[in-house]
Amino acid sequence: WVLNEACRQAALWRRMDGLEDMSISVNLSMRQLQDTKLLNVLTGALKDSGLPASRLVLEITESMLALDADRTAGVLEQLKTIGVKIAIDDFGTGYSSLSYLRAFPVDSIKIDKSFIRELSHSSTTSALIEAVVNLASALGAYTVAEGIEYSEQASLLRKLGCTRGQGYYYCRP
Repeated sequence: WVLNEACRQAALWRRMDGLEDMSISVNLSMRQLQDTKLLNVLTGALKDSGLPASRLVLEITESMLALDADRTAGVLEQLKTIGVKIAIDDFGTGYSSLSYLRAFPVDSIKIDKSFIRELSHSSTTSALIEAVVNLASALGAYTVAEGIEYSEQASLLRKLGCTRGQGYYYCRP
C-alpha cells in the first residue's frame, strides 16, 4: 500500500507547477527486499500511478546489504532494470564497507544525521563528510545529508559539496 500510495501521490505532485522534476523516496524493509513479488509490485505501482521509474528512489540500509549480499545484489540489479534509483540510507552507521559501493548499483548515499549533528563541532566529522561526498561523486552518485536543522549546517554542507539535504530546517516530515 505504501509503495502504491507514494507513487500515486508523487505523480499528482509532479503535475503541479514547478514540481515536474520532483522525486519521491521510499524506505524498503528487509522483508520487502526479500519478497519475490517486489519487482511486480513496483512495476504495478509505477504503471498504475503514471510515475516515471526514474522519479522513485528506494532506500535501503547498509545492514540490509550485509545480510545476503549476493541475493540483494541480484534484486537491486533487477530494480535498476526498470529504472528506479537506489539509495543507501544512514550511511556510516552500519556495516560500512567500500565493497558495498563497488558491488551494488547505488545512485545516492544518505549521510546519517549523527554526522550532521557533529558537523560544526568536529573537523574530523567535516573531513569524513567531505570524503563521502567526493567518493559518491567519483562513483557517479549524489549525496543527501539527513537531519539538517539549522542554516549553518546547510551552509557548511554546501561548502563540503553536498547539494541535497533533508530535515527540519527545510520542512517538518
